[in-house]
Amino acid sequence: MHPSLTPDTLAGLRRPRAYPAVTVLLPTHRAGPEAGQDAVRLRDLVAEAGKRLREDPAVTAERGAEVAAALDRAVAEVDPARAGDGLALFAAPGEHQVWSLARTVPARVVLSDTFVTRNLVAAHAAERPYWLLAVAADRVTLWDGGTADATEHTADGFPLTRGPEGREGAEGPAAPGIERKERIGDVPSTFRSERTRGFLREAVRAVNGVLAVHPRPVYVAGEAAALSLLDELGMFTAGATPVPHGGLARGTAARVRQAMAPLLAAREEAELGTTLRDLDDARGHQRFAAGLDEVWHHAMEGRVRLLAVEDTFRATVREAGGHLVPAAADDLDAHEDIVDEVVEHALETGAQVRFVPADALTGHGRIAAALRY
Repeated sequence: MHPSLTPDTLAGLRRPRAYPAVTVLLPTHRAGPEAGQDAVRLRDLVAEAGKRLREDPAVTAERGAEVAAALDRAVAEVDPARAGDGLALFAAPGEHQVWSLARTVPARVVLSDTFVTRNLVAAHAAERPYWLLAVAADRVTLWDGGTADATEHTADGFPLTRGPEGREGAEGPAAPGIERKERIGDVPSTFRSERTRGFLREAVRAVNGVLAVHPRPVYVAGEAAALSLLDELGMFTAGATPVPHGGLARGTAARVRQAMAPLLAAREEAELGTTLRDLDDARGHQRFAAGLDEVWHHAMEGRVRLLAVEDTFRATVREAGGHLVPAAADDLDAHEDIVDEVVEHALETGAQVRFVPADALTGHGRIAAALRY
């Protein structure tokens, strides 16, 4: 399954392709009885895609078989252990991709000349991704986290490791190993070592390289002595948040999630307060829109500066007389994922998008925007 969405990856997904490029979307479940039925629903959608490929007069038998085979390869890569709230499969001649999403999607099959990315974009925005740099004197790991999960990043030089003090390359006479120093409370002297300082400088350079490609909030976890040294090295001048929590450099995903939970909750609360204040300020300056129809119009015109959406808000609509009206999912002209369309258009025009808890915008129709003009 694909690990993360970058601007380059998104541009690649959106580029035109030889028809047909197939998108299969499926709402999935992380646990419970419904999770056991996800594989059945996926097979049904893939069968529908195969039927449409065979029956489409614009698709030759050879091309249809090639795309169907690519879709089968995508299905084979689906990992139930990493199930989120939605699944997106992309297949075209010579390529396929699988994405597990932290936001539900409508069940649908789309044949087009590019892949449908709006649900992917909205899910990525809702996930509130972060990096956690977990530091010890002889090991540094990087964790790729979001609201629902955290996985260790094992590229770009991570994890960084080095031998204990006293082995070949250490300064001065043989000294106890780093783990023993930590046990006997000699961590501060360990972090005064020039060899350790050089090791952590290397870690800072490595994480800065990742941030240049994948910018997002950064948290840094470690013992107080490690955080103090990183502060001297300038790690926190760029906005990284220190987390005084040792042991995560050798921790598990469960321990990382546990350590980060209160910090993410505080971040969400702070962001909600900022968002509501921004909306109130926009209303006072008559640059405010609320409700799906009104916000949709402004988003299509590129006027949205800040978009706020309740993270459980979904709506199926169709266009009538230049406005959005409720529609059934089986209406031929229905937009099943209109909220995600609005999010995608807002992001494409440079707007900030903030997902807020359910009922935070009940007075505004569950979606609101601060406008540029």
